Amino acid sequence: MRINKRDFIKLSGAGMGTVMIGGCESAESSLKSMLGDVVPISVNERLLRIEKAQRLMAENNIDAILLEPGSAMLYFAGISWWRSERLTAVLIPRDGDIGIVTPFFEEPSVRESMTFGDDVRAWHEHDSPYQKLAGLLADRSLRSGRIGLEGTVRHFVAEGILSAIPNFKVVSAEPITRGCRMFKSANEINLMRKANAITLAAYEHTYSKLQVGMQPSDVNELMQKAQTSLGGSDVWSMALFGVASAYPHGTQQPQKISDGQIVLMDCGCAVEGYQSDISRTFVFGDASVRQREVWETVRLGQDIAFGAAQVGATAGSVDDKVREYYESLGWGPGYALPGLSHRTGHGIGMDGHESINFVHGEQTKLAPGMCFSNEPGLYDFASFGVRLEDCLYITEDGPEWFTVPPDNIDEPISGRLG
Repeated sequence: MRINKRDFIKLSGAGMGTVMIGGCESAESSLKSMLGDVVPISVNERLLRIEKAQRLMAENNIDAILLEPGSAMLYFAGISWWRSERLTAVLIPRDGDIGIVTPFFEEPSVRESMTFGDDVRAWHEHDSPYQKLAGLLADRSLRSGRIGLEGTVRHFVAEGILSAIPNFKVVSAEPITRGCRMFKSANEINLMRKANAITLAAYEHTYSKLQVGMQPSDVNELMQKAQTSLGGSDVWSMALFGVASAYPHGTQQPQKISDGQIVLMDCGCAVEGYQSDISRTFVFGDASVRQREVWETVRLGQDIAFGAAQVGATAGSVDDKVREYYESLGWGPGYALPGLSHRTGHGIGMDGHESINFVHGEQTKLAPGMCFSNEPGLYDFASFGVRLEDCLYITEDGPEWFTVPPDNIDEPISGRLG
């Protein structure tokens, strides 16, 4: 039996006190945490990451890499910290143990955040942290060579390094950091699977509560609270209605839900630092012929991208296959509007957007452990946009879904996990 949006809301409010989502019963009044079976990244796994990074440094003739606070520092060292004008950094040498520099008054707190390692060089306010880095390098028999900087290291840090240790050449650490982080372990996949399960469950909960007259802020609040209650951290949500749905990252135009209107939502959260990213587009009420047609085109676009994402295929070819299909229907051409104005998907892991992407021209070949969003939307500024987004990961046998896309616009959320 097909239930339209209004019937679904009526049933949810009157007779369905709970909604079953992926085996998790979410009471309308109380959403329970889904984190009971989560296994955090172990110290041993982080040490294996350090070993792999050191092998890659040897292969790429890099003597050490430097990480500032952020996802890379958390990935390799397990240290969760923040950035300020006072440098805290992790040094990973090609041989030997990691080292850390941090302000003197921060050392006890940094040590609390550490999961392994013991070489912390504290600097006072009148000291140079870069001289402390020089000491770390010298104690590992490094007085000249090539030091790789992770991609988000700030310019003033690079300048400080070159000033304090002029015998070193600064290079990109991308071959090291990407070479490790682009390929997820089984535990990383499980953490991402849990984050996606939480976001999908929150969608089910939020969808049942939408009402005429709601503004984007109302919907975002519902979604963010649901994800938080279910155990997600770093939650985020974007809701776009009507014409605003044609703007992939939103607009300041006033918006309220009305009958027959497109609603596009793009939401996610993190579990142990690992991200989800799911988009759903549906119609509040009954879909028009045009809304249904565009939705079904995008849904088939997802399947085309999924089918193209095979081991050994280039990442760019996934985007090309989708765009070829869209152009055959009159969308585009290329990235032109009306059409698909953004890449078909992005890499994902501890950062919501990571290298590499499903984008035209990307020659990197797909391999097991890579994770991507699959979101070949269609947008027309004169009417509306549709984006369906589910993430996938590459296995030895090809792609697998984290969340299975919905089958049709009449059941637009889908409670199925991959």
